Amino acid sequence: MLDQYDGRMVRIRDHSGRNYTGTADVLTEEDAFQEYGRKEEAIRINGALLYAGDIASVEEKEALSVIRAVETWQRAGAYYVRIQAMAKKHHITLRQEFDAHDTPDTRYIVVTDRDFPVATARLYPIDACRMMIGRVVVLPEYRRQGIGRMVVSACEDWAKELHFRSAVLESRDNKVGFYEQMGYSVCAKPVEGETFCCIRMEKKLS
Repeated sequence: MLDQYDGRMVRIRDHSGRNYTGTADVLTEEDAFQEYGRKEEAIRINGALLYAGDIASVEEKEALSVIRAVETWQRAGAYYVRIQAMAKKHHITLRQEFDAHDTPDTRYIVVTDRDFPVATARLYPIDACRMMIGRVVVLPEYRRQGIGRMVVSACEDWAKELHFRSAVLESRDNKVGFYEQMGYSVCAKPVEGETFCCIRMEKKLS
């Protein structure tokens, strides 16, 4: 029975080996049938729908939290993750990593594990309709657990609450498939940056 996980922070592995981490929204057989036409228990998690038959395992992750970083100490967590997982690893200078879009008005998502920052992303508006999601970073030891998807979904939820209609991001060329799985589409030609080749992608927020 999946109802024991409703509203809880979990990590789900499906039978193909993909991981999804986030807060579970459990649908009963009846609710799933009414909404999606398939009479089987299901979990909605970070924009994905997983039926009971798709799920290989569910693990509770009570120590994980998603924070909308508005205070200095919370923002410090975002900066820490970016320095450790990007700047240090790829030899990016601090001036390159923290650019003109890191301002007092920039919004940050931080994921913590027992209050230790492990993942982050930033948001800032491009215009009145589009929100840019950038600097999506997960510490190496926390990758392949579905946390990257959780961070992007948290950004999308925040953008929707702020009444933005689309989310835009600039994906590294080797991450395009990941974002396509989350509903993003390529909307511009690749651009060679100082460190990575990036491809702009966009998703309509319902």
